Amino acid sequence: MLFSPTWPGTALTLGLAVLVVLLVALAHRLASRALARRAPTAVALGRRTARAWLMLVLVVLAWLACATTLPGTQPWWPVLEHTFLVVTIGAGAWLLARAASFGFERLLEREESVSGPEGRRRRTQLLVIHRLALVVVALVAVSLALFSFPTMRVVGTSLLASAGIVSIVAGLAAQSILGNLIAGVQLAFTDAVRVGDVVVVEGEWGHVGEVNLSYVVVYVWDERRLVLPCSYFTSTPFETWTRKSDKVIGIVLMDLDWRVPMVAVRKKFHEIVEASEAWDGRSAGVVVTGSQGGLVTVRFTMSAKDSSDQWTLRCLVREEMMTWLQREHPEALPTSRVLVEPRGTEEEA
Repeated sequence: MLFSPTWPGTALTLGLAVLVVLLVALAHRLASRALARRAPTAVALGRRTARAWLMLVLVVLAWLACATTLPGTQPWWPVLEHTFLVVTIGAGAWLLARAASFGFERLLEREESVSGPEGRRRRTQLLVIHRLALVVVALVAVSLALFSFPTMRVVGTSLLASAGIVSIVAGLAAQSILGNLIAGVQLAFTDAVRVGDVVVVEGEWGHVGEVNLSYVVVYVWDERRLVLPCSYFTSTPFETWTRKSDKVIGIVLMDLDWRVPMVAVRKKFHEIVEASEAWDGRSAGVVVTGSQGGLVTVRFTMSAKDSSDQWTLRCLVREEMMTWLQREHPEALPTSRVLVEPRGTEEEA
């Protein structure tokens, strides 16, 4: 009898289970090589989930091996059987999570070709849904494992039957942790902020690098990381430069003397922006926007295809105009004037 109710029979059955797993793994490797060109996606999925489903197969076969041999007749078998059940649930959740991650990553790769706000919106939603799916898989697995215990099943049934469960859930949702989780899902589907958006938050300029379920990471321009809860973006005003388009207009303000030659300044400004690759050709202009304290405020505006080029163009215009004014029109630079009346005039008065 193959499945003998003895310890040698148990060892033999477990050995056969391990052998079957090894043969399945070998068959999977050979099939992957044969189908590498015909079905690359299926092969990649198999490789991504190989460890998880091999673990699941091994646990199930070991469970069956023990159930059909001597351990199945022992008084401690229910405890071991329950352990196999919990491990099987964990292995199944691992397999499902790996498969889901593979699918979402493939979708993200396809969305990389979509640029602009629409592409950022899709990628952000996929990232949040991906993390939400993993959380749901983990919660379901933990719930199934806990409810496999008779005591927890009785407690869970009584809690669900209680009329106060609704108020408990509502109270927990109002707390910061669940509030941030809800805000994270809200950010993904309301299109308030997306991965790759250029934003100004807490006085810092940077771009959104990560949108998680409970927090958002802003990559600041000097390589610092600003971590903010998702609820910040649903309750606090913030500045975004890429809401509808990556295109942006930059401004440079210069306080100059009243003697500044505006005709020459405009000509030089247009020479600078037209020679720069950062200018997208949409708009460029110079106007005097204010006058106070013996100075005039000259505003230079220039357009660029994105915030990076806009920053480059602003720095270029500021530096080139400053150098040109110092060299060609020093009288246009800010000057402090002091009127000193003759001493004799005061004595005569």
